[in-house]
Order: sequence, then C-alpha cells, then structure tokens
Amino acid sequence: MVTADYQKLAPEIPKQPGVYKFIDKTDTVIYVGKAKNLKNRLSSYFGEKKHQAYKTKTMVKNADHFEYMVVDTEHDALLLENSLIKKIQPRYNVMLKDGKSYTYICIKKERFPRVFFTRRVIRDGSTYFGPYTSKFRAKQVLDVVRRLFPLRTCSYNLSEQNIEANKFKVCLEYHIKNCKGACEGLEAVEDYDVKIDQIKNILRGHVKPVKDYLKDAMKRQGEDLEFEAAQQTKERILYLEDYHSKSTVVSHTIKDVDVFSILDQEEWVYVNYLKVINGALINSDTVELKKNLNDNLNEILVFAIDLLRDKFNSIAPEVVSPMPLKLLDESLTITIPQRGDKKKLLELAQKNLVYFSLQRRREEMNKQNKQTPAERILKTLQSDLQMDEIPYHLECFDNSNIQGTHPVASCVVFKNAKPSKKDYRKFNIKTVEGPNDFASMEEVVRRRYTRLIKENDALPQLVIIDGGKGQLSSAFKIFKELGIEEKVKLIGIAKRLEEIYFPNDPIPIYINKKSESLKLIQHARNESHRFAINFHRDQRSKSFTRSELLDIDGIGEKTSQKLLKHFGSVKDIKIASENDLKAVIGQSNAKRIVDYFKNKKTA
Repeated sequence: MVTADYQKLAPEIPKQPGVYKFIDKTDTVIYVGKAKNLKNRLSSYFGEKKHQAYKTKTMVKNADHFEYMVVDTEHDALLLENSLIKKIQPRYNVMLKDGKSYTYICIKKERFPRVFFTRRVIRDGSTYFGPYTSKFRAKQVLDVVRRLFPLRTCSYNLSEQNIEANKFKVCLEYHIKNCKGACEGLEAVEDYDVKIDQIKNILRGHVKPVKDYLKDAMKRQGEDLEFEAAQQTKERILYLEDYHSKSTVVSHTIKDVDVFSILDQEEWVYVNYLKVINGALINSDTVELKKNLNDNLNEILVFAIDLLRDKFNSIAPEVVSPMPLKLLDESLTITIPQRGDKKKLLELAQKNLVYFSLQRRREEMNKQNKQTPAERILKTLQSDLQMDEIPYHLECFDNSNIQGTHPVASCVVFKNAKPSKKDYRKFNIKTVEGPNDFASMEEVVRRRYTRLIKENDALPQLVIIDGGKGQLSSAFKIFKELGIEEKVKLIGIAKRLEEIYFPNDPIPIYINKKSESLKLIQHARNESHRFAINFHRDQRSKSFTRSELLDIDGIGEKTSQKLLKHFGSVKDIKIASENDLKAVIGQSNAKRIVDYFKNKKTA
C-alpha cells in the first residue's frame, strides 16, 4: 500500500521543490503533482486531516506506491509537471474533454506549394494554420487566399527537371485564370514563393503587409502601363479590405492578445479562448476540462492557456485573464483589465462560456429525455391499455381455414415496436375437426405458451387476438389454465370498428384512430393475418399437388417428388410429352401419367 510506502520513505523525502507520481498496482501513473516542498506536500496525503476531498482519498486508496523527483526551483517543478501530464495523461489529473477533429489549412512543403484543407497534421515540414473550430470560417479564409493569389491545385511533382522536360500541360484552372501555369514554366518559383509569404500573413491575421504588397504591385503595373492588371490588383485590394472589415474588429488600439475566461460548473470547468490579431477577432475556442483532484481554478486556467496557445500556434505577447496567473512563459504580459476594450473582450469571452455551458446542459438534458420513436409509441400503448409494463415484446394470433379445410394459425412477434420475423411461428391445427375458430385458438395458444414456459423463455408483455369476444375468451381460458393471466396482458381486436376488448369485460374501448398505438396494434393484426393466409395457401397448394399425382395408379410419393423437382409444377407435368416424362421416370410411368391426364380431359 502507498501508506506503507510513505512511512518507509518519509525520513528520506527532502524539503525541496519537485514533482511526485502516484502509481497503482499495474505500474500505471494515476496522478502527477508538483510541490514547493516535497516532504510537506506528500505528508498532507497521509496525515490525519479530515478535510481531504473524497477524490483525493480515492486516489490514495488506489495507489500502490509513489515516486518523486527533485528540481532546482518551483518554476522547474511547474514545467516538469505540465510536461508529464501532457505525456502520461494520468487518470486523476485535470482531463481535457475534446473529441473533435478540427480543420487546418496546410501549406505543403514542396516546390510551388499547394494550399488546402486538411484534418490530419503530418510532420513532413509543411506549415499548418489552425485549428479552425468552424469549417465555414476556414473556407472563408481559403476563399480569400484564392481570390487574391492564383495558386496551383494539381498534385504534380513540379521539379525543375520535370518542367524542363515538358511533362505537364496546363489545365482548365490556367485558362480560367485561377493558376498561372507553373507546370509549363509560365510562372517563376521566386514569384510564387512571394505569394506564399503573403498567404502566410493572411493566415496569421496580418492583413496590413498583404495590402502594402498589393499596393506596390498595383503601382508598378501602372508605371509599366499594365492598366488591366492594375485594375485587377485594385479589385483584389478592395476585396481584402472588405474581408478585413467583416472580421470582428475589437479595437484599433489593441494589437495581438490572447483572451481567456473560465467558468466553474460542478465537476467540469470551461475555458474560452479569443485570438485577437491587429485588433481583429480571428478565432475562438472553448474547451471542457474535468476536475479530478486539482480543484484550483488558477492552476486549471494555466494548464488551459498553455494547451490552447500551443494548439493555435499563438505568439501573442499578452494574455488577458480574469485572475492573476503564473504562466510557464515568464516573458508573457498578464493583464487583468478593469475597464476599456480589453475588459469588453473579457466580458465577451465570459458570455461565450455562459452560452456554451447552457448549451451543454441542454444537450445533456436532451440525451436523458430523448425517446426513440419506438419508445414513444410503446409508452403510448402502455398508457392506452393501462398496462403496468411497457410492451417491448408483443405477440398476435390469427386463424385461417376455408370451411374447415386445412385449418392453420399464425403467431407474429413484435419487439421494440418492429416485426421480429425470425420469431414468427405457424401452426397446423391438429386436434380440431371442422370450422371451429374458438377451439383452434385454444389449441395454438396452449401450444405456444406451454412451450415457452417449459423452455423457460421470456413471455411477452402483451398478446393480441385477431377476433372478437369469442376468440378472446378462448385464449383467456388457456391463460388461466397455464397460470399466466396476471403476467401477460391479453386483448382482442374486432375488425369492424377496431374495438379493443379485454377478458371478462363486455364493453370495449376505442383508441383514437390517429393514435400511433392503434396503428401498432393494427400492424400486428394485419401481419398475423397475412402470415396465416400465406401459410394456408401453401398448405392448400401442397395438398392439391399431392392428391393430383398420387391419384394416378402406380405413381407413389417418390415418383411424384421426382416429377415436381424436374418440372416445377403439376401444370407443366400435364403439358409435358411422353418422351420428356420417360426421360425422368421411365416408359411405363410416363405412359400412366399421359393416359391419366388424357382421360381426365375427355371425361
């Protein structure tokens, strides 16, 4: 146990700054912490203090042993702790909730670089800008880049040798002036690289250098009497100014700052980040951080600032914060504004957090309250039939016969308001002579539920009988015989007015014709009827086929099966020639069949 480990090592623990790790029985690091004084900090976990948080006690209980490392200063301890948390991501440290895959704009490391969207960052020397939390925002930026600077979009290897060897031909992009034809050597690599430098300025939010570059180009074009090109460049400048004016300009006095705000919500902490460059708000993001052991908001905010600045490649020299901070980068200026534009920025970040937390709360409530259509229908059915349980499993029975011949029955099964066809069952009526629907219903219900009980299978919550009070009473008689009348809800549906009957109740109920629950009952009834009719039709067909062939003297069961297998039906056997029949069943049997159908036709 970690307590025994501490008691053994306590005399040797130094009173110096350092980092410590709690490790469980599987040698997994479950917590990393820093300390100004290692001995005092570690002793706080094993003293007799009653005010320790439950999470802290749980962590100590789950730890098997601990390790520590001494460093020179408290600042070094902070740096090392942050590095270890990022690398190990221990269970009981602050954990980032971030499942999204963000969009980046990539400038590919290649001759005549391409500029494109990506969600994968590949460490191949290419330059990535982002992440953009809104793909729409990233698309806007890329559209500006392509409107201002014609670039190639092909994936050709535009090496000097390939271009000189005339390996490539210009495509449609060149003819519609979206590309200057670098593949045929129509654009110099130096000119292309200058454009890439200006694109990097746009992606960093630095619009002024780009505007200056375009103005210089327009001036040169005017001096060289290239008035059409100068006009196009002027239009690009106006487009750039329009784009920049639509950015959220915070202040013309603020330059590059990162704004952070924090909101504590029970076990989650939300941190909002606003990236401001040259007074314009160019990006924002909100992260969720789960509080475990570390309930100190100051330390959580420091963690989030380092994480977000690294994520968005920020080089802003100033951080606007709602509280005093001790950041890893001591060269950064920390501002806690009391008034003015920076205070408004901080309030904007805080407002974002409030909306974000409300949205998260609403999403959680929706998750808890969200019902699938099936659940909604079944709960309505439960209410309409006054059932104690939701009828996730229901079954419906129907009989089918013609004047008592070939009596059959069907049982269809619905699970979660949908047909479960693999569970459908069909029955040949074995014990009933003549057209007796009541006795037939008793037989199939007895057979179905005797078997379920015997095999210890789950009984349905609801059983529907397709028929009126007579069939319902027959089914209920068997329910009482089997002792399941209190376990399974039994109803009957009469076809004429769609009345719903209950056992021992002469007065039916009427469910609203538009109700989803009535439509489910009707669906089950119609499905059982269809299944029974199809089964009855199959049985009649088999019976007819069998009697036709077996009525012929000398033709037995095996011969009739051989004929049906070869010809497919009695109809095809009737029209088959004697030679065709002979090839299958021999001369004598073929003659018998031909003579039989010939005599029957003339009779």
